[in-house]
Amino acid sequence: MDLILGLILIFSLLLYGSYKGTFLAYLLIAGLFILYLVGIKRGFKFKELVKFSINGSKKALLIVRIFMLIGAIISVWMASGTIPFIVYHGLEMINFNYFILSAFILSAIVSLLLGTAFGVVGTIGVVLMIMAKTGDINLSLVGGAIISGAYFGDRCSPMSSSAMLVATLTETKIYRNIKLMFKTTIIPLIITLIAFIILSLENPLIIKGNMISSEIINIFNIDIIVLIPVVVIIFLILLRIDIKISMFISILSGIIIAVFVQNRSILDVIKYIIFGFSLEEAAQLQAILKGGGVVSMLKASIIVLISTAYAGIFEGTNLLKELEGFIYKVSNKYGVFAAILFTSIITSSFGCTQTLAIILTYQLLKKIYDERGLNKYDLAIDIENTVVVMAALIPWNVAGAIPAATLSIDSSFIPYSFYLYFLPSITLLSNKLLFKLKKIKHIQLPKIRH
Repeated sequence: MDLILGLILIFSLLLYGSYKGTFLAYLLIAGLFILYLVGIKRGFKFKELVKFSINGSKKALLIVRIFMLIGAIISVWMASGTIPFIVYHGLEMINFNYFILSAFILSAIVSLLLGTAFGVVGTIGVVLMIMAKTGDINLSLVGGAIISGAYFGDRCSPMSSSAMLVATLTETKIYRNIKLMFKTTIIPLIITLIAFIILSLENPLIIKGNMISSEIINIFNIDIIVLIPVVVIIFLILLRIDIKISMFISILSGIIIAVFVQNRSILDVIKYIIFGFSLEEAAQLQAILKGGGVVSMLKASIIVLISTAYAGIFEGTNLLKELEGFIYKVSNKYGVFAAILFTSIITSSFGCTQTLAIILTYQLLKKIYDERGLNKYDLAIDIENTVVVMAALIPWNVAGAIPAATLSIDSSFIPYSFYLYFLPSITLLSNKLLFKLKKIKHIQLPKIRH
């Protein structure tokens, strides 16, 4: 009971702090000490708990390095003219009355190709956000559309590492999983598209002036050569080259173009990589085309380092295993999909990364699915319809923190990330409806998760 109360207290604290806009690191530290108290009450020494925390944070160093690379790549792409090129031509091609819908669809298409939400947000997502800044539009709404689209492919692309992880854990075939994922996504996707169509019409992109394109031409060389950095990273990702290597090579190509094509000095480019890109000229463009840099990722890195300390404590103390009994009761009363949905909220909140949340959810639910006679594909698809997308709805989870930091927004994108909660909620409702029909009509329906 002390663990359940502790987790509820931490979750309430984080939720309230996120709503109030408090820096999450402070709240995470407070929550960490609550876990320490629970651990001490269970017989663990304070030094042991600190050691578990440090071990957990060490595992986040790889993620922090990716953070730094994301900050660097954004600033270099601006300096090289890559982002200005795409913005210039994008402003000519996209229908401003349907900009939000376009942001979702473009992000979804690119995510199907790349299979990585971070890659989508760090490329087309940044471009779309800069385009949004050229006009009068709700940036949180645009961010929600971009991140929704990014996780559409992160969930069901053959290139997706999360899809591969789920298939490996559940010992299922990834292409069969993808086929089932597309079947379960039809209704949520249609409703998401309708929502973004309505919001697009109510929130068109209204350009504040017509000087943006001319300023881009005056400041940047926008010959096709400036697209090399983005072509390089897409090509390498499609070849399944390590994302860090792909980003590093893209940065190098961008530096070369910034120096030899855009006539930026090496010292200026280094400054951009560290502190972010900025312009000294062009009144309108100066306020729009800026950002990136390693420094811009420091807050997000701190949040990740502290939050992964939670995972270290859970791993070292095995505290989350005690939730199994509670989850079993939830499954008995509300059904196994409700149980996996509840579990995904817990694991996403305290696992702090999408990968760890997926693994913990699988470990906590596998036995229940076996006992209910549900097969491994049921478990695989239910994981894909819950924790894979819901991790991004937790502001302090890496799945939500990295995209938000990359797009220079906060957790205000969450209410507009329709696809991320339409998918699990509609799946839950459909399971409940089928269960009621079974009871009313006394018919045998296949694979009802109750």
